[in-house]
Order: sequence, then structure tokens, then C-alpha cells
Amino acid sequence: MRKVLHIDCDCFFAAVEMRERPELAALPIAIGGRSDHRGVIATCNYPARGYGVRSAMATAIALQKCPDLVLLPGNMALYKAVSRQIMGILGDVKGTIAMEQVSIDEAYLELDPAYSALDIAKAIKQRVQQEVGVTVSVGAAPNKFLAKVASDWRKPDGLFAVKPHQVAEFVQQLP
Repeated sequence: MRKVLHIDCDCFFAAVEMRERPELAALPIAIGGRSDHRGVIATCNYPARGYGVRSAMATAIALQKCPDLVLLPGNMALYKAVSRQIMGILGDVKGTIAMEQVSIDEAYLELDPAYSALDIAKAIKQRVQQEVGVTVSVGAAPNKFLAKVASDWRKPDGLFAVKPHQVAEFVQQLP
């Protein structure tokens, strides 16, 4: 039976900015272009999401929803450096058969069936938090699709596993 992990950073660009500037952590922040230049939100933290701000939203609309939104320009060089750190950690995971990075802040790991997916997921979460200073959510399942869905199930900082005998029941409850 296949064991697949999907590792997804939580509000990655915003998390990196909050790591760099901890005073922003409790404030609604977004990374994106200015509203006077037809800007778009790349990502936002969870306080901003509480106001209805979302990725790909026009900055002008985001500011209407959350007038106190702290809008930050992106720092792609920093995000790439942090991504390399995280992917380096994932590349070191013992028991990995294959790794596939699918974006700057997410990857799949296929595990040797002899290893515990939950133990590996917990170790990844802990190591990324300690060494990088951001959180990741991890989904474990018998295939990539379900692992991706599972990683969103308990965001932020979540861990959720869909075991083989739970697949049919889990899929039935999806919207």
C-alpha cells in the first residue's frame, strides 16, 4: 500500500514575513501589489482571512474588506531561500522513495511502506518549525490527490491522515 505525504506551508509568504517581523503576527497582513496599480493579493495570513481576504483577490477589494490590512510587497529572493531550506529538510527524510516539489511551498513525499507516515509527518512539522520558523500542514494518504486534500483538512499547522480503510468514507464526505 502506498504512503504519500503532501507537505504544504501555511500562508507561506505571509509566514516568512511574520517570521522576519514578529510584530506583524497578530495583524492582518497580505503580500501583494498596490491597489492604485491594479494589484492582486498573492497570499495573506489567517487574521486577514478572517476578514474575507483571499489569494488572487484584487487589492482594492481586500482593503475594502479589511481597511486595517497591512499590505507588503513580495520578497521573492527571501521566499526562494526559505523554500530551499524547507525542501532540503524534506530531501533528508529517511524512508522516502520519491520527492516531488510542486510549488515554492509544497511537495509530495512517497514513503517506503515500512515507515510510519504519521511519525515522519510529525518529525517534518517539528523540524521545519524549529529550523525554519514557519509551520506546515501535512496530509497522509494512499495517493497524491487524497494527501493534498488531507493537508488542507486541519490548516493551519495541521496533520491529517486518510488510512486505506477510510478512503471511501472520507471521499463521501467531501463537498
